[in-house]
Amino acid sequence: MSELTDYLADLPEPQRSAIEQVYARARKLVPDAVDGVSYGMPALRYRGKALLSVMNARDHIGLYPFSPAAIDGVRGDLEGFSLAKGTVRFTADHPIPEPVLDRLILARAEQIDA
Repeated sequence: MSELTDYLADLPEPQRSAIEQVYARARKLVPDAVDGVSYGMPALRYRGKALLSVMNARDHIGLYPFSPAAIDGVRGDLEGFSLAKGTVRFTADHPIPEPVLDRLILARAEQIDA
């Protein structure tokens, strides 16, 4: 088991399913991504660098792509979501739309590839 697997196992529903969906999408889009830890958070790593982390918080779920530029690339499509420099906040009831999530994940992977 990995830190990510252990983290997910302890989450309540519906947050666990919402977080697992993001990780599943990232694994599909970036099949070489592996479970790991980045900045002390369970995360997916790609080519030795942090791809993304998704963590449950008290009132939201935080998506951390470790790249403000990746968030900036989809910022216009995230109206209604709470954003910070390196975070997109969402809930299980209001997930990030899949096309936007895909663009965010692929933008981060492209940064790592560059």
